[in-house]
Amino acid sequence: MSITTAVLLFLAGFLSSAVNAVAGGGTFLTFGAMTLAGLPPIVANATSSIVQFPGYVTSALAYRRELAAETRIATLLGLLSLAGGLLGALTLLSLSNPSFRAMVPWLLLGATVLFAAGPLLKPKAQAHDAPLTLAGMAAQFVVAIYGGFFGAGMGIMMLAVLGLTVGGGYHRMNAIKNLLAVVIAFIAILVFSLGGVVGWAEAAVMIPGGALGGYSGVWLARRVPSAIIRAFVVSVGLLLAFYYFVTG
Repeated sequence: MSITTAVLLFLAGFLSSAVNAVAGGGTFLTFGAMTLAGLPPIVANATSSIVQFPGYVTSALAYRRELAAETRIATLLGLLSLAGGLLGALTLLSLSNPSFRAMVPWLLLGATVLFAAGPLLKPKAQAHDAPLTLAGMAAQFVVAIYGGFFGAGMGIMMLAVLGLTVGGGYHRMNAIKNLLAVVIAFIAILVFSLGGVVGWAEAAVMIPGGALGGYSGVWLARRVPSAIIRAFVVSVGLLLAFYYFVTG
């Protein structure tokens, strides 16, 4: 790995955590940087899951008080997410890099549109919690499959599903979402590691950058409007999709 590549990856890790703290969408930056570094798309996708994982864990820990009151729902949805994430990750491993590469521009385009529409999809707080239905569990299972397979935009999808199924206050839904993201990412990382599709050297460079970026994101959140950060992430997503359409 050249020094230039290492610097690019470190900066991408830093920026991904920083923008996650403000508006989300850090996956676009990590996946894009590893693409520019020459990693095959499946390896870039798998390694991006590892880079994002520490942020998922710290976000879930920040909501540990809310989660303590949601043991039943969190356990049930967690088991569904574990199964869905496993299925999604195994599906990814079953593909060849050329096959996955052909899907990447469409996945990126769809995730970018979803991310851009995020403020419109943000669920409204409800006065009462709703009972968890079979339809809600099925929807979360589908989202978990997507999360294990690709992951970009997964958080927005889960919030939308939780808003329609379990309801309650926004922080209740966000707490459950963060926990489910940890579960999905954990099982996907385990599968990717056993499958030998992780770029560990690249991950080792990006994770320290992500740690610094997460801290700096608080400073950024207080000074830069989230709309500007969101526009930046959408631009990156569109450029990546265009790159894969042109080079694919």
